[in-house]
Amino acid sequence: MPTLIYSMSVSLDGHIAGPDGAIDWAAPDEELMRFHNEQTRELTGHLSGRGLYEDMLGWETAEQTRTDPQELEFARIWKAIPKVVFSSTLTTVEGNARLARNGVVEEAVALKNQPGGGLVSVGGAGLAAALAEQDLIDEYRLFFNPVVLGGGVPFFPSLPKRLDLELAETRTFSQVVYLRYRRR
Repeated sequence: MPTLIYSMSVSLDGHIAGPDGAIDWAAPDEELMRFHNEQTRELTGHLSGRGLYEDMLGWETAEQTRTDPQELEFARIWKAIPKVVFSSTLTTVEGNARLARNGVVEEAVALKNQPGGGLVSVGGAGLAAALAEQDLIDEYRLFFNPVVLGGGVPFFPSLPKRLDLELAETRTFSQVVYLRYRRR
């Protein structure tokens, strides 16, 4: 059964985007970019909402717009990952992606019922909220950044019941603290 993970940069006050939607505060330095590449290399799939899918489309043509070796490596890794995009407005998707036929919960349950292992990431607060409400996320990976946004999009949604987790890993980068938690 694949492991479903939710991994995002987070402000100290628990937000993944500011009140205006800005995420510029979460740009990784070289050390953190190498770690992101290592983690992304482990992914066997990615579930994404329309907004994040569109934000990530730039990686499809990164060879034409970027020169940083770490970013080009990320682009090569990212493009190879199979993606499922959830959208009620898109009619087509590009790259190694398909539009979802079912809702996110149905797709995640079907995915988790597949044989074998692997890591599948959930991208976007809305999708993660729907899956967290159904207790379908196996791991939460938070990259705490030294910024307080004062509002915005929360990492954790309001949940119908308490979520008990256990600490699985910590790591400190120059300005960012990484915490990985597993469901109990």
